[in-house]
Amino acid sequence: MVACILAFEVKVEKKEELVKVLKDQVLPILKQQVGFLEILPFFHEKVTEEKVFTITLWTTRRDAERYEGEFHPKVLDILTPCLTTPVEVSYSNLETALCDRFVDALAV
Repeated sequence: MVACILAFEVKVEKKEELVKVLKDQVLPILKQQVGFLEILPFFHEKVTEEKVFTITLWTTRRDAERYEGEFHPKVLDILTPCLTTPVEVSYSNLETALCDRFVDALAV
Protein backbone atom coordinates (compact mmCIF):
# COMPACT_ATOMS: atom_id res chain seq x y z
CA MET A 1 0.00 0.00 0.00
CA VAL A 2 1.26 3.46 -0.90
CA ALA A 3 0.45 6.82 0.65
CA CYS A 4 0.50 9.95 -1.46
CA ILE A 5 1.02 12.82 0.96
CA LEU A 6 -0.04 16.31 -0.06
CA ALA A 7 0.94 19.37 1.97
CA PHE A 8 -0.39 22.85 1.29
CA GLU A 9 -1.77 25.93 2.95
CA VAL A 10 -5.36 27.04 2.65
CA LYS A 11 -6.92 30.46 3.09
CA VAL A 12 -8.43 30.38 6.60
CA GLU A 13 -11.73 31.77 5.38
CA LYS A 14 -11.86 29.06 2.67
CA LYS A 15 -11.51 25.98 4.93
CA GLU A 16 -15.20 25.06 4.87
CA GLU A 17 -15.32 25.60 1.12
CA LEU A 18 -12.25 23.36 0.72
CA VAL A 19 -13.92 20.56 2.69
CA LYS A 20 -17.03 20.85 0.51
CA VAL A 21 -14.94 20.85 -2.68
CA LEU A 22 -12.98 17.80 -1.51
CA LYS A 23 -16.19 15.94 -0.69
CA ASP A 24 -18.30 16.98 -3.68
CA GLN A 25 -15.76 17.27 -6.50
CA VAL A 26 -12.44 15.61 -5.63
CA LEU A 27 -13.65 12.47 -3.85
CA PRO A 28 -15.84 11.35 -6.79
CA ILE A 29 -12.80 11.64 -9.09
CA LEU A 30 -10.65 9.65 -6.67
CA LYS A 31 -13.27 6.92 -6.25
CA GLN A 32 -13.20 6.30 -10.01
CA GLN A 33 -9.44 5.66 -10.02
CA VAL A 34 -8.02 2.15 -10.16
CA GLY A 35 -6.24 1.35 -6.89
CA PHE A 36 -7.66 4.23 -4.83
CA LEU A 37 -8.46 3.14 -1.29
CA GLU A 38 -9.08 6.17 0.96
CA ILE A 39 -8.48 9.86 1.56
CA LEU A 40 -7.42 11.18 4.96
CA PRO A 41 -7.49 15.00 5.27
CA PHE A 42 -5.81 16.55 8.30
CA PHE A 43 -6.51 20.10 9.49
CA HIS A 44 -4.83 21.74 12.46
CA GLU A 45 -6.96 22.11 15.58
CA LYS A 46 -6.26 25.83 15.70
CA VAL A 47 -8.49 27.53 13.17
CA THR A 48 -5.78 30.13 12.55
CA GLU A 49 -3.38 27.47 11.21
CA GLU A 50 -3.53 27.18 7.47
CA LYS A 51 -1.42 24.05 6.87
CA VAL A 52 -3.31 21.03 5.56
CA PHE A 53 -2.05 17.49 5.01
CA THR A 54 -4.02 15.11 2.87
CA ILE A 55 -3.07 11.48 2.50
CA THR A 56 -4.52 9.34 -0.23
CA LEU A 57 -3.97 5.61 0.03
CA TRP A 58 -3.40 3.52 -3.08
CA THR A 59 -2.96 -0.18 -3.76
CA THR A 60 0.28 0.43 -5.67
CA ARG A 61 2.59 3.31 -6.46
CA ARG A 62 1.82 2.78 -10.13
CA ASP A 63 -1.88 3.48 -9.42
CA ALA A 64 -1.01 6.67 -7.53
CA GLU A 65 1.37 7.86 -10.25
CA ARG A 66 -1.21 7.16 -12.96
CA TYR A 67 -3.70 9.34 -11.07
CA GLU A 68 -1.07 12.05 -10.57
CA GLY A 69 -0.27 12.14 -14.27
CA GLU A 70 -3.82 11.98 -15.62
CA PHE A 71 -6.13 13.58 -13.05
CA HIS A 72 -4.07 15.48 -10.48
CA PRO A 73 -3.77 18.60 -12.70
CA LYS A 74 -7.59 18.75 -12.94
CA VAL A 75 -7.90 18.36 -9.16
CA LEU A 76 -5.34 21.14 -8.61
CA ASP A 77 -7.42 23.43 -10.82
CA ILE A 78 -10.43 22.68 -8.63
CA LEU A 79 -8.52 23.34 -5.38
CA THR A 80 -6.44 26.36 -6.41
CA PRO A 81 -9.01 29.03 -5.44
CA CYS A 82 -8.78 27.84 -1.82
CA LEU A 83 -4.98 27.58 -1.62
CA THR A 84 -2.26 30.05 -0.67
CA THR A 85 0.73 27.84 -1.58
CA PRO A 86 1.62 25.25 -4.20
CA VAL A 87 0.86 21.64 -3.31
CA GLU A 88 3.87 19.57 -2.22
CA VAL A 89 3.59 15.87 -3.15
CA SER A 90 5.54 12.97 -1.68
CA TYR A 91 5.09 9.21 -1.54
CA SER A 92 5.63 6.72 1.27
CA ASN A 93 5.06 3.01 1.59
CA LEU A 94 2.60 2.08 4.32
CA GLU A 95 3.97 -0.72 6.47
CA THR A 96 0.77 -2.72 6.74
CA ALA A 97 2.27 -5.24 9.19
CA LEU A 98 1.92 -2.56 11.88
CA CYS A 99 -1.67 -1.52 11.19
CA ASP A 100 -3.61 -4.69 10.49
CA ARG A 101 -6.88 -3.36 11.97
CA PHE A 102 -6.71 -0.38 9.64
CA VAL A 103 -6.01 -2.59 6.64
CA ASP A 104 -8.90 -4.87 7.65
CA ALA A 105 -11.20 -1.85 7.89
CA LEU A 106 -10.24 -0.76 4.37
CA ALA A 107 -11.08 -4.22 3.06
CA VAL A 108 -14.69 -3.99 4.27
